[in-house]
Amino acid sequence: MSGRARLALCAWAATLLAAGALTPLVEEARWLVPTAVLLGVQSGTGALARRAPLARTAVVAVQALVALVLLTLVFARDEALFGVVPGPDAVLRLGDLLAAGGEDVGTYATPAPLTEGIELMVVGGVLLIGLVVDAMAVTFRSAAPAGLPLLALYSVAAGLSDGGASPLWFVLAASGYLLLLLAEGRDRLSQWGRVFGGASRSRGGLAEGLAGAGGGSSPVRTGRRIGALALGVALVAPAALPALDDGLLGGSGPGNGRGSGGGTISAVNPLVSLQDNLNQPENREVMTYRSNIENPQNLYLRILALDEFNGSEWRSSTRRLTDVPERLPRPEGLGGDVSVTEVRTNISASPSYQQTYLPLPYPASEVRADGRWRYEPEGRTLVGDDGQTTRGARYEVGSLVVEPTAGQLAAAGAPPEKLLSEYTRVPDSLPGVVARTAERVTGGSANAYERAVKLQDWFASEGGFTYDTSVASGTGTSAIARFLRDKEGFCIHFSFSMAAMARTLDIPARVAVGFTPGAMKSNGAVSVGLRDAHAWPELYFEGVGWTRFEPTPSRGSTPSWTRPEVPAAGASDAAEPSAAAPTEPSAAPSTESGCPPQLRQEGGCGPSQEAGAALPTDRGVSGWKALLVALAPVVVLLVVLAPLLWRTRTRNRRLGSGGRTPADAAARTLAAWREVADTAWDHGIAPDESLTPRKAAARIVRLGRLDTGAAEAVHRIAGAVEQVLYAPRPHPAAGLADDVLAVRAGLEASAGRGARLRAMFLPRSSVRVVWALTERRAALSERWAGRPGAGRWSARLLRLSRRHG
Repeated sequence: MSGRARLALCAWAATLLAAGALTPLVEEARWLVPTAVLLGVQSGTGALARRAPLARTAVVAVQALVALVLLTLVFARDEALFGVVPGPDAVLRLGDLLAAGGEDVGTYATPAPLTEGIELMVVGGVLLIGLVVDAMAVTFRSAAPAGLPLLALYSVAAGLSDGGASPLWFVLAASGYLLLLLAEGRDRLSQWGRVFGGASRSRGGLAEGLAGAGGGSSPVRTGRRIGALALGVALVAPAALPALDDGLLGGSGPGNGRGSGGGTISAVNPLVSLQDNLNQPENREVMTYRSNIENPQNLYLRILALDEFNGSEWRSSTRRLTDVPERLPRPEGLGGDVSVTEVRTNISASPSYQQTYLPLPYPASEVRADGRWRYEPEGRTLVGDDGQTTRGARYEVGSLVVEPTAGQLAAAGAPPEKLLSEYTRVPDSLPGVVARTAERVTGGSANAYERAVKLQDWFASEGGFTYDTSVASGTGTSAIARFLRDKEGFCIHFSFSMAAMARTLDIPARVAVGFTPGAMKSNGAVSVGLRDAHAWPELYFEGVGWTRFEPTPSRGSTPSWTRPEVPAAGASDAAEPSAAAPTEPSAAPSTESGCPPQLRQEGGCGPSQEAGAALPTDRGVSGWKALLVALAPVVVLLVVLAPLLWRTRTRNRRLGSGGRTPADAAARTLAAWREVADTAWDHGIAPDESLTPRKAAARIVRLGRLDTGAAEAVHRIAGAVEQVLYAPRPHPAAGLADDVLAVRAGLEASAGRGARLRAMFLPRSSVRVVWALTERRAALSERWAGRPGAGRWSARLLRLSRRHG
């Protein structure tokens, strides 16, 4: 392996080791392996470009272009041209993901969910750092400054980890940097000759003579010891100096530690851990409650509503917050003729449950909770202020049990124009199959209510969908289209897909996130566990307001207004609920009070699906297809850059040093002149073979508008050519390569930007490749015609062509 190849490998390893510091920032580390592969492709591209060879800046540009193609292939394949070329739609998609990732970083606490936006930021950031490190250490042969981007990568990770950065990541990042320095040192020493390795095993050996009588260490071994000593000091010093408790290593000083108990929900958006919660081996209790509602299985605990769909994901809109009123206003759109009963619920949150939004029955009419809470009127939610969370909270809620009839929903009037416009908006990137499927499923419906019920029943029973919590989470347009195709998913897929389809039918829709009612305990309290986390769609009907639907099979309970045969819940005459909260957690999943007929094909209405259910058999993409997809952008890139690569290689070969004989000097002179002629041709000055070198040089100076220095350079080259062609004993000229570069710089300075770009990427002189192939083909034809028996074969081919023609 060459010294530069070894250096490139060390730069790849150093970047990957430093990137490991990012793993504590996200919940999953599955991004690390694809990042290593993409980083390897980027480094390999640089190695190939340097062998071309290209200018240093061109090598970096080629690597950046390959990185963009790779990111497009991974994150914006559906929007890319031919699936790999980053067109305008793909660039917009990447921009949207970056914007969404920036908002997610500001929203979620660490470890954050690995959303598409955050994954793009992590993978793209590592590729960018890797590009800078490779450019500094390998392309520009300066490994020492390459430690700065590695330090920046580690520093960002340590700063965002909020005290969770382990010294192990610092050791790995520093080791990668030392490895890079060692590789560069060996490469530099090897240019002076063989690297000696210390004292010889036999006394009096060559190494012993070089090291002296005392026996010294080799420079490589000394460098290792210095690096190890510096690394040790960096690790020990923060522990010895109190002022460095919260320094680069991210030590957790007093008071800034974060709880690490299992099942803690610390993100603002509960979708962060919803899938993980559903797959917990134990249904860890997060809260308990007592209520005087007749049927607790109809008491969903709602956290917030996600009402904005930007194509990448569903999210909660930015809304103004107010103080919590004594009595919450009447729900929007709720008419006076709808049956409403008010119930009381006392809720106790577990100390392990930490959430910014307060879970409430919907719609809440009154909330009594200690702490710093603010009210968001549009979503009717309470949000913690100044660090306030649900950890250990005890509060009492008054809420309304709204019982509309099917007739009232069917007779609902048109919603307000502003609400209709906001809650039926879908992104332009939503695949057409979503709207077409919604129209097909709801065909023949007389009103919005019938369309909503048909959508719910299609997802829950008639559409052949399977409930599976092992399917990858996602709420963007591509995830919805994939869900409609594969028909496998869990509540996130069902609720967001139904909401998107309802919006295409002009039915205002949003998605609520919270918990299903939980499981009744023997003491009369209801226990809500991690596996009760849920998402469901809410559709708006004028005169009723926001109304819950349940498209997810085997989860929650089907609303009574979509199943008239099931009686609705109301308030009972039970005593007021007690504020006491049971402390014993329940591992039992939620059960349903009724068994909707459309859910029987899913196995009946028993406990929630246990974690560890059979995984779907997804064969995925075949290895050959994945290989072809991975190689496609490389092939496209090579085709696009082929003229540039050929022209650069030809220039370097012409200007390279050859032999020292007079014939070699003459060949170098003529090659330099051909390079000047081709460079002028690339910039629009076509060659004229009828002119002498002197007149051709004058023509290049005149048409190329060369300055004095470039004009003198081209005339010097022309004079050297005349010496070679006409002088009996030509004198070898020196500095021809510098003169050629001066002429090229003069032509570029006088040309416009478009002419310069064409000269670089589409050089006119590259037509010489076609000419060379044509000449070679003609030579082969002549050689074939001169072989014995060639005439007979030609006659046979002619007869065959006439017979079949």
